[in-house]
Amino acid sequence: MAASVHDSLSTSGSSGSSLERATLRAVSRRLIPFLFLLYIVSFLDRVNVGFAALEMNRDLGLSPAVYGFGAGIFFIGYSAFEVPSNLILARIGARLWIARIMITWEVIAAGMMFVRGPLSFYVLRFLADLACQPAGRRA
Repeated sequence: MAASVHDSLSTSGSSGSSLERATLRAVSRRLIPFLFLLYIVSFLDRVNVGFAALEMNRDLGLSPAVYGFGAGIFFIGYSAFEVPSNLILARIGARLWIARIMITWEVIAAGMMFVRGPLSFYVLRFLADLACQPAGRRA
């Protein structure tokens, strides 16, 4: 892909080429590091419940089956609500939608400290997935 971008830059006109190069430089310098940071945070979120399970299962009396279902329920909301989320994103814009995602996810993640049993664990894991529904999340 990088070669095709480079080839298209080298074959376009001189005025378009300089604009395209400047645009790619700006995107590479500003957007790519931020997206990488978001990817790392997303990864930490996905594995965090696994680390928490080491103590949480014992403290809350959760069985491995309850924990496994709670961890898996996270992806049910994704499959059900990804398309509507993308439609809302297109309608209201990325700036507002991503801000909403950040705020609601943080509130729900903080709410995980109030988990007292299987039902509250299931509900908060499902709500956490509903809270983070940006376009192109997870593959």
